Amino acid sequence: MTTNEPRPGQDQHGRPSSGQGQLPQQANPTWLGHVEPVYYQQAPANNSGRFQPALPPAAPTVTGGRGSAGGSGLVPAGFFLAFMSLFLVLPFLLERTGIAGFVVGFIASLIPLGTVLLTVLFIDRWEPEPRPLLLFAFVWGAAVSIAVTMLLQPYFSLVAGPVSGLDYATFAVTVQAPVVEEFAKSLGLLSLLLFAPRHFDGPVDGVVFAFTIAAGFAFTENILYFGRAIAESSDPGTDLAVVFFLRGVMSPFAHAIFTGTTGLIMGFAARRGNDGLVVLAFVVGVVPSMVLHSGWNSMGQDFLGQYLLVQVPIFLLAVLVIAWLRVAERRFTRQRLREYAAAGWFTVAEVDMLATTGGRRNALRWAKSVGRGAQMKALLRAATRLAFTRQRILSGRDVPTYQLEEQHRLAEIAALRAAVVG
Repeated sequence: MTTNEPRPGQDQHGRPSSGQGQLPQQANPTWLGHVEPVYYQQAPANNSGRFQPALPPAAPTVTGGRGSAGGSGLVPAGFFLAFMSLFLVLPFLLERTGIAGFVVGFIASLIPLGTVLLTVLFIDRWEPEPRPLLLFAFVWGAAVSIAVTMLLQPYFSLVAGPVSGLDYATFAVTVQAPVVEEFAKSLGLLSLLLFAPRHFDGPVDGVVFAFTIAAGFAFTENILYFGRAIAESSDPGTDLAVVFFLRGVMSPFAHAIFTGTTGLIMGFAARRGNDGLVVLAFVVGVVPSMVLHSGWNSMGQDFLGQYLLVQVPIFLLAVLVIAWLRVAERRFTRQRLREYAAAGWFTVAEVDMLATTGGRRNALRWAKSVGRGAQMKALLRAATRLAFTRQRILSGRDVPTYQLEEQHRLAEIAALRAAVVG
C-alpha cells in the first residue's frame, strides 16, 4: 500500500534526497520518457504479495491547482464560445454559399473531416484523450477559431498590409491568412495546455489536439469553398468536383500538418510543466505553422510540381514523426510497467501483454472469447494511464498529487485485473 508520506530517502515533495536518484538500467528507454536522476524513485511496493487494491477503486480527487481537475470548466466555456461564434460564422457562410450550397458543402466536407478524425483516433489509440476535450478541440476549430479569424483579419490587414509592400490579394493569401488563422487555431491549444494540463503532457497529446482543432477549422472552411463552387458557378458539378479533389483528396491533412507543428512544440514544453515555458512554446511554435501555411498558399502556376516536390515530402515527414512518437510512447509505457512489475504489481508476462501491440491484441482476443472483452479493454487503458502517471511523478511534476493518483490507479488495476481473471 502506498501513502502520501515521504518514503526513506525522499524529501517532503516525494523527490529523492541528496545521494539518491541512481537510475536503474533502461530507466530512460526513449527521449519521450526521459527522467532526470534527481527525480527517480522506486515504484511503491505491493507489500501484501498479492494483487490487492491499495484503496477503493474510485476516481482520484485531485486538488493540485488550476487545470488539475482535467479542465472541467474548459469544456462548457468552449461550448459557450462556440455557440456565440455561430452567430457570426453561420450568416457569413450562408451569405456566400446560399442554402443549397451550404447543404452540399456541409455533406461534402464530412468526407475529408472523417479522414482526419480517423487518423486522430489512430494516433490517440495508445493513451486516448478524454472525449469532452477532443470535442472542445473540434468546436474550437470549427467555430471559435473561424470567428477569431474573421474578427482579427480586418485589423491585421490595416496594420500589416501597407508595411508588407504587397498587393492586397497576395498579402491576404500569403501573409494574412496564414498568420491570423494559425494564431486563432493555436489559441485553442494554449487553452488546453493551460487549463487541462493533466491531459496535455507530451508531444503526442499536442499532435492529437492540434489535428482535431485543424480538422474542425478545415471542415468549416471546406463548407465555404465547396458551397461557393455550387453557388457561384455556371457549371457547379464540375467546379465542385475540382475543388473537392484539390481540398478533399490532395490536401485533407494540410491544416492538420500546419497546426500539428505547433502542437508538437507545445507538447514538448508541456513535459516541463512550466506555464512560462508553455507560453513561450506557443509563441515559438506558431511560427513554423504560419510558414508552412504560407508556403502552401504561395504555390502558383507550378502547383503540381511544388506539390510533389515539397508538400508530399512534408506529409511523409509528418507520418514518420507520428510513427516515431508512437513507438517512443509504447517503449516508455513498457518500461514504467516493468518498474511496477519489479514492485510486485504485475508479472513479466503481464507487462508484455499490457504494453505491446501484439500482447494487447492477443489479450483482447482471449478476453472476448470468454465474455470479458470490456473488462480487458478497461484494464489495458488503466495500465497505460498508470504508466503515464508514474512518468509525471518521475518528471518531478506536482509529485504528491500524482502519488495520490497513483494509489487510485493501482487500486483500479487490482480491481480490473480481478474482473478479467474472474
